[in-house]
Amino acid sequence: MTTINAEYFMRIIKYHAGGLCRLVSQCRIVVLLVVLWLRSALSSALIPAGCPERCLCDEQLVVQCSGQRLSSFPTNLPLTTRQLIISNNDIHELPALQLNYLSDLVYLDCSSNFITEISESTFGNLRKLVYLDLSYNMFTKIEDQTFGPLSSLVMLRLTDNPLLSEIHPTAFSENFGLQVLDLSRNNLTALNATSLMTLPALRQLGLSGNPWNCVCEIEDILMWMQIDTFRFQDEAETVCEGPSNLRGLRLAELGLHLRTQCHPGLERHDYLFFVAIGFVIFAAGTVLAWLMGAVIVLFDRHGKEDEELDSAQDDVKEEDKV
Repeated sequence: MTTINAEYFMRIIKYHAGGLCRLVSQCRIVVLLVVLWLRSALSSALIPAGCPERCLCDEQLVVQCSGQRLSSFPTNLPLTTRQLIISNNDIHELPALQLNYLSDLVYLDCSSNFITEISESTFGNLRKLVYLDLSYNMFTKIEDQTFGPLSSLVMLRLTDNPLLSEIHPTAFSENFGLQVLDLSRNNLTALNATSLMTLPALRQLGLSGNPWNCVCEIEDILMWMQIDTFRFQDEAETVCEGPSNLRGLRLAELGLHLRTQCHPGLERHDYLFFVAIGFVIFAAGTVLAWLMGAVIVLFDRHGKEDEELDSAQDDVKEEDKV
């Protein structure tokens, strides 16, 4: 009887254990389905529905439109885009209105297009942008404060623009976080480097491949290169195009030479002029000192006369009282 009861009890345990295992297995399936659904929901929330035609959008918020023969800036971009690559296309314009909707953008590659113009409004709302590539385009000049709104910018590539001959002195003056600036292989003959020299984070500057005209207007750049050679990439290839007697010479070698040429020593008539000016100043100072001394003496003498008169009047009053 006892043996029968034990066997019956073991059957009951196995039955319920099997049911429990089936329940756990079903729970695992349910949990897995919930996780997959949540992941899909999160992905949908992070990347809005829609992606530009002929572009690829992924879960890392990267929009890849390179080499798609686009003739205009892509539309229907996800507003949460972090990286946008539109290189190797036929784009002629960066529309400020569409671009500034992408306020989370940190990486923008616009290289190898036909863009001709940018301004401060082009990047007005891209305050998180860290990397910007504008190489191989058709710029002719860079305007005042063009990159001013890009307060987080660390690297800017502005190379291989064959028509770019003018950069405003304050184009980069507000980019205090800028570390790498590449202006190589453009058509620059001169550059006002005053604002660049004051950027605290600047570590690397590329100027090679430009037709530099080594005259007094670029004296500051030449002196800067001679003092801080380590900042300049391809320094050995950064050479003068003109004037003819300096063609092919490295800019870093000409700092002191150009300073001597631009600030020549004084000639004999200059020294005579300074001596004459000194004599005039000395004579004028001597006359002025004599006049001031005379005035002081007169005031002092007049004061003493007043004191003597007051003393005499007091004596007369005392005698009258007696």
